[in-house]
Amino acid sequence: MVRVGVVFPQTELGGDPGAVRAFGQGVQELGFRHVLAYDHVVGADPAVYTGWSGPYDVSTTFHEPLVMFGFLAAVTDLELVTGILILPQRQTALVAKQAAEIDLLSEGRLRLGVGLGWNQVEYEALGQDFSTRGRRMDEQVELLRRLWSERSVTFGGRFDRITGAGLAPMPPRTRIPIWFGGNSERAYRRIGRLADGWFPMVRPGEALDQARAVVAASAAEAGRDATTLGMEGQVPWKGNLDRAAELAGEWERAGATHLAVNTMDAGHADVDAHLAALADAAQVLKPGS
Repeated sequence: MVRVGVVFPQTELGGDPGAVRAFGQGVQELGFRHVLAYDHVVGADPAVYTGWSGPYDVSTTFHEPLVMFGFLAAVTDLELVTGILILPQRQTALVAKQAAEIDLLSEGRLRLGVGLGWNQVEYEALGQDFSTRGRRMDEQVELLRRLWSERSVTFGGRFDRITGAGLAPMPPRTRIPIWFGGNSERAYRRIGRLADGWFPMVRPGEALDQARAVVAASAAEAGRDATTLGMEGQVPWKGNLDRAAELAGEWERAGATHLAVNTMDAGHADVDAHLAALADAAQVLKPGS
Protein backbone atom coordinates (compact mmCIF):
# COMPACT_ATOMS: atom_id res chain seq x y z
CA MET A 1 0.00 0.00 0.00
CA VAL A 2 1.42 3.38 -1.03
CA ARG A 3 1.66 5.79 1.89
CA VAL A 4 0.43 9.25 0.92
CA GLY A 5 1.70 12.41 2.59
CA VAL A 6 2.13 16.09 1.77
CA VAL A 7 4.85 18.62 1.07
CA PHE A 8 4.99 21.39 3.67
CA PRO A 9 4.61 24.66 1.70
CA GLN A 10 7.78 26.23 3.12
CA THR A 11 7.87 29.24 0.84
CA GLU A 12 4.18 30.18 1.08
CA LEU A 13 3.25 30.25 4.78
CA GLY A 14 5.68 32.88 6.02
CA GLY A 15 6.90 32.79 9.60
CA ASP A 16 3.56 32.19 11.34
CA PRO A 17 3.93 29.39 13.94
CA GLY A 18 0.16 29.06 14.07
CA ALA A 19 0.19 28.11 10.39
CA VAL A 20 2.69 25.32 11.11
CA ARG A 21 0.40 23.84 13.76
CA ALA A 22 -2.74 24.30 11.65
CA PHE A 23 -1.14 22.71 8.60
CA GLY A 24 0.24 19.71 10.48
CA GLN A 25 -2.95 19.00 12.37
CA GLY A 26 -5.08 19.70 9.31
CA VAL A 27 -3.31 17.24 7.04
CA GLN A 28 -3.42 14.59 9.77
CA GLU A 29 -7.18 15.04 10.09
CA LEU A 30 -7.47 14.58 6.32
CA GLY A 31 -5.78 11.19 6.64
CA PHE A 32 -2.36 11.98 5.21
CA ARG A 33 0.47 9.90 6.67
CA HIS A 34 3.53 12.14 6.55
CA VAL A 35 4.76 15.68 6.03
CA LEU A 36 7.87 16.38 3.93
CA ALA A 37 9.86 19.59 4.32
CA TYR A 38 12.50 21.19 2.10
CA ASP A 39 15.64 22.71 3.64
CA HIS A 40 17.56 25.94 3.16
CA VAL A 41 19.40 27.74 5.97
CA VAL A 42 20.14 31.07 4.29
CA GLY A 43 19.18 32.71 1.01
CA ALA A 44 21.34 34.79 -1.30
CA ASP A 45 20.70 38.51 -1.76
CA PRO A 46 20.19 39.24 -5.50
CA ALA A 47 21.37 42.80 -4.90
CA VAL A 48 24.78 41.37 -4.01
CA TYR A 49 24.83 38.44 -6.47
CA THR A 50 24.15 40.16 -9.78
CA GLY A 51 22.26 37.92 -12.18
CA TRP A 52 21.14 35.55 -9.42
CA SER A 53 19.06 32.77 -10.99
CA GLY A 54 18.41 30.42 -8.08
CA PRO A 55 14.80 29.46 -7.33
CA TYR A 56 15.04 30.99 -3.83
CA ASP A 57 16.67 34.10 -2.43
CA VAL A 58 17.11 36.07 0.79
CA SER A 59 13.38 36.88 0.94
CA THR A 60 12.17 33.26 0.61
CA THR A 61 10.92 31.80 3.88
CA PHE A 62 12.14 28.42 5.14
CA HIS A 63 11.47 27.00 8.59
CA GLU A 64 14.45 24.99 9.80
CA PRO A 65 13.04 21.46 9.30
CA LEU A 66 14.51 19.65 12.29
CA VAL A 67 13.49 22.37 14.72
CA MET A 68 10.03 22.48 13.13
CA PHE A 69 9.78 18.70 13.43
CA GLY A 70 10.42 18.95 17.17
CA PHE A 71 7.30 21.12 17.30
CA LEU A 72 5.23 18.90 14.99
CA ALA A 73 6.24 15.78 16.92
CA ALA A 74 4.31 17.16 19.88
CA VAL A 75 1.14 18.19 18.04
CA THR A 76 0.74 15.47 15.38
CA ASP A 77 1.32 11.76 14.83
CA LEU A 78 2.65 12.27 11.31
CA GLU A 79 5.83 10.73 9.96
CA LEU A 80 8.36 13.59 9.67
CA VAL A 81 10.44 13.63 6.50
CA THR A 82 13.25 15.91 5.37
CA GLY A 83 13.11 15.98 1.62
CA ILE A 84 15.96 16.84 1.56
CA LEU A 85 18.28 18.09 4.31
CA ILE A 86 21.46 19.48 2.74
CA LEU A 87 23.75 17.23 4.73
CA PRO A 88 27.30 18.21 3.67
CA GLN A 89 26.87 21.84 4.71
CA ARG A 90 26.08 20.73 8.28
CA GLN A 91 28.17 19.29 11.12
CA THR A 92 27.75 15.52 11.07
CA ALA A 93 27.68 14.90 14.80
CA LEU A 94 25.18 17.72 15.32
CA VAL A 95 22.86 16.30 12.63
CA ALA A 96 23.17 12.90 14.32
CA LYS A 97 22.19 14.45 17.65
CA GLN A 98 19.28 16.45 16.21
CA ALA A 99 17.94 13.49 14.26
CA ALA A 100 18.24 11.20 17.30
CA GLU A 101 16.30 13.72 19.37
CA ILE A 102 13.52 14.07 16.78
CA ASP A 103 13.28 10.30 16.50
CA LEU A 104 13.05 10.05 20.29
CA LEU A 105 10.44 12.80 20.71
CA SER A 106 8.34 11.44 17.84
CA GLU A 107 8.66 7.81 18.95
CA GLY A 108 10.38 6.68 15.77
CA ARG A 109 8.65 8.83 13.16
CA LEU A 110 11.65 10.51 11.49
CA ARG A 111 12.72 9.72 7.92
CA LEU A 112 15.94 11.63 7.18
CA GLY A 113 16.16 12.56 3.52
CA VAL A 114 19.56 14.00 2.58
CA GLY A 115 21.18 15.52 -0.48
CA LEU A 116 23.98 17.73 -1.74
CA GLY A 117 22.22 20.99 -2.51
CA TRP A 118 23.15 23.50 -5.20
CA ASN A 119 23.72 26.84 -3.43
CA GLN A 120 27.40 27.76 -3.00
CA VAL A 121 26.38 30.87 -1.05
CA GLU A 122 24.82 28.67 1.61
CA TYR A 123 27.91 26.43 1.86
CA GLU A 124 30.12 29.49 2.36
CA ALA A 125 27.84 30.83 5.10
CA LEU A 126 28.02 27.50 6.93
CA GLY A 127 31.77 27.14 6.56
CA GLN A 128 31.83 24.07 4.31
CA ASP A 129 33.49 23.25 0.99
CA PHE A 130 31.01 23.08 -1.89
CA SER A 131 33.45 21.21 -4.17
CA THR A 132 33.81 18.15 -1.89
CA ARG A 133 30.17 17.80 -0.87
CA GLY A 134 29.57 14.45 -2.58
CA ARG A 135 32.57 12.74 -1.03
CA ARG A 136 31.74 14.27 2.33
CA MET A 137 28.17 12.98 2.29
CA ASP A 138 29.33 9.42 1.61
CA GLU A 139 31.44 9.60 4.76
CA GLN A 140 28.72 11.36 6.77
CA VAL A 141 26.15 8.61 6.17
CA GLU A 142 28.53 6.00 7.59
CA LEU A 143 29.22 8.16 10.63
CA LEU A 144 25.55 8.96 11.25
CA ARG A 145 24.68 5.27 11.35
CA ARG A 146 27.50 4.51 13.73
CA LEU A 147 26.54 7.36 16.08
CA TRP A 148 22.95 6.08 16.20
CA SER A 149 23.96 2.50 16.95
CA GLU A 150 27.16 2.59 19.03
CA ARG A 151 27.54 3.92 22.56
CA SER A 152 31.12 5.12 21.94
CA VAL A 153 32.48 5.94 18.50
CA THR A 154 36.03 6.42 17.29
CA PHE A 155 36.12 7.57 13.69
CA GLY A 156 38.91 9.04 11.59
CA GLY A 157 37.75 10.16 8.18
CA ARG A 158 38.76 12.76 5.67
CA PHE A 159 36.14 15.23 6.86
CA ASP A 160 35.17 14.20 10.41
CA ARG A 161 37.08 12.92 13.41
CA ILE A 162 35.59 11.55 16.64
CA THR A 163 37.57 9.93 19.42
CA GLY A 164 35.68 7.87 21.98
CA ALA A 165 32.43 9.87 22.01
CA GLY A 166 28.75 9.12 21.59
CA LEU A 167 25.18 10.36 21.85
CA ALA A 168 22.94 10.19 24.91
CA PRO A 169 20.08 9.62 24.80
CA MET A 170 20.33 7.29 21.85
CA PRO A 171 17.48 7.22 19.31
CA PRO A 172 14.83 4.51 19.77
CA ARG A 173 15.97 2.93 16.49
CA THR A 174 19.55 1.96 15.72
CA ARG A 175 18.91 2.72 12.04
CA ILE A 176 16.95 5.88 11.36
CA PRO A 177 16.07 5.54 7.67
CA ILE A 178 18.23 7.69 5.40
CA TRP A 179 16.75 8.53 2.00
CA PHE A 180 18.59 10.33 -0.77
CA GLY A 181 17.69 12.94 -3.35
CA GLY A 182 19.60 13.72 -6.53
CA ASN A 183 19.15 13.51 -10.28
CA SER A 184 22.51 12.50 -11.76
CA GLU A 185 24.09 9.14 -12.50
CA ARG A 186 26.53 9.72 -9.65
CA ALA A 187 23.59 10.38 -7.30
CA TYR A 188 21.80 7.23 -8.48
CA ARG A 189 24.90 5.14 -7.85
CA ARG A 190 25.19 6.62 -4.36
CA ILE A 191 21.55 5.72 -3.72
CA GLY A 192 22.17 2.12 -4.73
CA ARG A 193 25.21 1.85 -2.46
CA LEU A 194 24.00 3.62 0.63
CA ALA A 195 20.33 4.67 0.79
CA ASP A 196 17.31 3.17 2.50
CA GLY A 197 15.10 4.92 -0.06
CA TRP A 198 15.09 7.77 -2.56
CA PHE A 199 13.18 10.74 -3.95
CA PRO A 200 13.30 10.61 -7.77
CA MET A 201 13.39 14.07 -9.34
CA VAL A 202 11.88 12.74 -12.57
CA ARG A 203 8.38 11.47 -13.27
CA PRO A 204 7.45 7.92 -14.23
CA GLY A 205 8.57 7.04 -17.73
CA GLU A 206 11.82 6.50 -19.57
CA ALA A 207 13.90 8.80 -17.34
CA LEU A 208 12.73 7.05 -14.18
CA ASP A 209 13.33 3.63 -15.73
CA GLN A 210 16.89 4.63 -16.57
CA ALA A 211 17.48 5.98 -13.08
CA ARG A 212 16.11 2.82 -11.47
CA ALA A 213 18.42 0.70 -13.62
CA VAL A 214 21.47 2.62 -12.38
CA VAL A 215 20.27 2.35 -8.77
CA ALA A 216 19.71 -1.40 -9.14
CA ALA A 217 23.12 -2.01 -10.73
CA SER A 218 24.90 -0.01 -8.03
CA ALA A 219 23.01 -1.83 -5.30
CA ALA A 220 23.95 -5.20 -6.79
CA GLU A 221 27.62 -4.18 -6.93
CA ALA A 222 27.41 -3.34 -3.22
CA GLY A 223 25.73 -6.65 -2.38
CA ARG A 224 22.38 -5.01 -1.73
CA ASP A 225 18.86 -5.69 -3.03
CA ALA A 226 17.41 -2.62 -4.75
CA THR A 227 13.87 -3.96 -4.35
CA THR A 228 14.11 -3.25 -0.62
CA LEU A 229 14.62 0.49 -1.20
CA GLY A 230 11.69 2.84 -0.67
CA MET A 231 10.78 5.34 -3.38
CA GLU A 232 8.72 8.51 -2.98
CA GLY A 233 7.13 10.35 -5.88
CA GLN A 234 5.44 13.74 -5.89
CA VAL A 235 2.02 14.68 -7.16
CA PRO A 236 1.78 18.42 -7.93
CA TRP A 237 -1.74 19.55 -7.04
CA LYS A 238 -3.17 22.15 -9.43
CA GLY A 239 -6.83 21.29 -8.90
CA ASN A 240 -7.03 18.76 -11.75
CA LEU A 241 -8.53 15.68 -10.09
CA ASP A 242 -8.11 13.40 -13.09
CA ARG A 243 -4.47 14.33 -13.66
CA ALA A 244 -3.59 13.83 -9.98
CA ALA A 245 -5.21 10.39 -9.95
CA GLU A 246 -3.46 9.50 -13.21
CA LEU A 247 -0.03 10.56 -11.92
CA ALA A 248 -0.53 8.75 -8.61
CA GLY A 249 -1.38 5.60 -10.55
CA GLU A 250 1.75 6.00 -12.66
CA TRP A 251 3.88 6.25 -9.53
CA GLU A 252 2.23 3.20 -7.98
CA ARG A 253 2.81 1.12 -11.12
CA ALA A 254 6.43 2.29 -11.13
CA GLY A 255 6.91 0.84 -7.66
CA ALA A 256 6.60 3.91 -5.42
CA THR A 257 6.16 3.11 -1.74
CA HIS A 258 5.29 6.72 -0.84
CA LEU A 259 3.69 9.74 -2.48
CA ALA A 260 3.69 13.39 -1.43
CA VAL A 261 1.08 15.88 -2.61
CA ASN A 262 2.62 19.29 -3.35
CA THR A 263 0.26 22.28 -3.25
CA MET A 264 2.94 24.93 -3.76
CA ASP A 265 3.03 27.19 -6.83
CA ALA A 266 -0.72 26.92 -7.29
CA GLY A 267 -1.68 30.40 -6.06
CA HIS A 268 -2.83 29.49 -2.55
CA ALA A 269 -2.84 32.58 -0.35
CA ASP A 270 -2.74 31.03 3.13
CA VAL A 271 -2.83 27.84 5.16
CA ASP A 272 -6.60 27.50 4.80
CA ALA A 273 -6.29 27.54 1.02
CA HIS A 274 -3.58 24.87 1.10
CA LEU A 275 -5.72 22.68 3.37
CA ALA A 276 -8.76 23.16 1.15
CA ALA A 277 -6.72 21.99 -1.85
CA LEU A 278 -5.48 18.99 0.13
CA ALA A 279 -9.03 18.14 1.13
CA ASP A 280 -9.86 17.90 -2.57
CA ALA A 281 -6.73 15.83 -3.17
CA ALA A 282 -7.68 13.48 -0.34
CA GLN A 283 -10.98 12.72 -2.06
CA VAL A 284 -9.02 11.42 -5.04
CA LEU A 285 -5.95 9.84 -3.44
CA LYS A 286 -7.66 8.47 -0.29
CA PRO A 287 -4.56 8.72 1.95
CA GLY A 288 -6.24 7.17 4.99
CA SER A 289 -7.29 3.96 3.24
